[in-house]
Amino acid sequence: MNRTPWHITRTDGALTLSRRLPARFDVAVETVLPAADPLRLAHQIRQDMWRKLQSLRGFSPVVEITAEGQGLRVRAGGQVMGRVPANAAGQIADVLDNPARRARWIRHASRVQGAQLPDSRADAKDSRRIAAKIDMKSESAS
Repeated sequence: MNRTPWHITRTDGALTLSRRLPARFDVAVETVLPAADPLRLAHQIRQDMWRKLQSLRGFSPVVEITAEGQGLRVRAGGQVMGRVPANAAGQIADVLDNPARRARWIRHASRVQGAQLPDSRADAKDSRRIAAKIDMKSESAS
């Protein structure tokens, strides 16, 4: 079963991740984060925001990331079918202001992608051979 895809809208210096088009903010909170991959960052924020607000009936998360100076301005929130509860913005702010989450988002969004990542399986295969060479050097040095 295919789920509805996430819509990624890119404009000059901005990226918007939303479930529905056009993206609409019935409730929103802003924060600033260090520079990182905007798409990876948007997905991480959207995921944590959904976990916090999934019980809010008719909630559809939206994350907008805009380049600002040396960092990124993040506007997170979304569309709500019906009445927006008074505590919705506070719950989103709790997600955005959590230091552990922010660190995890930046760590994830700062990863090098694609072919630039080392193949850890190749390192594991070579570990015995490398260890043997080290042992041989230490034995011959004595």
